[in-house]
Amino acid sequence: MQFVTILGASGSIGSSTLDVLARHPDRYRVYALTAFSQWRKLADACLTHRPRYAVVVEPAEAEALQAWLKAKGSETEVLSGTQALSEVAAAPAVDTVMAAIVGAAGLVPTLAAVEAGKKVLLANKEALVMAGALFTRAVEQHRATLLPIDSEHNAIFQCLPAHPQDCLSEGLATCGVRKILLTASGGPFREYSRQQLEAVTPEQACAHPNWSMGQKISVDSATLMNKGLELIEACWLFRARPEQIEVVVHPQSVIHSMVEYVDGSVLAQLGNPDMRTPIEHALAWPERIASGVSGLDMISTARLDFEAPDLDRFPALRLAVEAAGQGGTAPALLNAANEVAVAAFLRRQIGFTDIPKVIESVLERVPVTEPEDLLVVQTADQEARRLAQSLIEAR
Repeated sequence: MQFVTILGASGSIGSSTLDVLARHPDRYRVYALTAFSQWRKLADACLTHRPRYAVVVEPAEAEALQAWLKAKGSETEVLSGTQALSEVAAAPAVDTVMAAIVGAAGLVPTLAAVEAGKKVLLANKEALVMAGALFTRAVEQHRATLLPIDSEHNAIFQCLPAHPQDCLSEGLATCGVRKILLTASGGPFREYSRQQLEAVTPEQACAHPNWSMGQKISVDSATLMNKGLELIEACWLFRARPEQIEVVVHPQSVIHSMVEYVDGSVLAQLGNPDMRTPIEHALAWPERIASGVSGLDMISTARLDFEAPDLDRFPALRLAVEAAGQGGTAPALLNAANEVAVAAFLRRQIGFTDIPKVIESVLERVPVTEPEDLLVVQTADQEARRLAQSLIEAR
């Protein structure tokens, strides 16, 4: 029996993970479920899955959840505060941690799981974007197991040789890999003109054509920043240089990514766009178990289209590629500025096309340093956020 902590259980990844776990009660038990503040989303899950702990960062929300659970006869203990996130991630009883907290807030508890030597299922790409060198060094030092959950990275992992962990310890070249083909749906505005992009509303940006996601990730997908963050993450996960990764727009989201080998072979992982597939794959790896996802009907799929991304209409991807090449704290600055800009867009303070403008201004003004420790990364993150907010308020 494996005990699982889900960081970010109230989001779509958390819900999908619980669905997969519930299909295999003989293999998995839920140890802890966490959320930032929305305790009502955790309440029913606590009754169904009976975790030992539930964590809600906001104390008032935690008190409300504890009172509700007690009235229902639940024995789940509710904790509060950011430190509690790290505690349930690193608890000795825990075998596996699903790291699905969105944004920079997920870095510290995910790192705590790594430092405790856990099997970490990484859905929080920002952990590697912000602190890739520190994070991967901690994985090696503490002998943690790191498995990707993003559908694209999980697809790449599946397309690598039979023992990908051994391969990745030495780098892609030793595996005979020439490059990674990172697929992107192109988002809901793939065919929009610049003029149309300027008029995009938050409601339109949050309506992804293929995937069910939260607001922030949906906006990132619409600007193609999500693909830029994934490219940076892929560099760390697969020991790749930015020039070894090619972004390919594939509107159907059937091929989740591909790996091209030096002999000209290209291996692709295909499947219906459902996050339960990569979750199942990482949970049971190196085994495979049922995920609840139906098989892909190749006949009804009918066609697969591909095109290059337009970096003029979607400059966020260009900025991410440049930050990946620059290294140091540049990706952390990029991520922080993007989080602030997306939040401002969702509040209608700035327009859709202003998001990359804010990010570029921050990257131009904040010096890039070497992330020698977590404090350096967090300082860069905060500096970028302050500048981004001031730029937004000055518009």
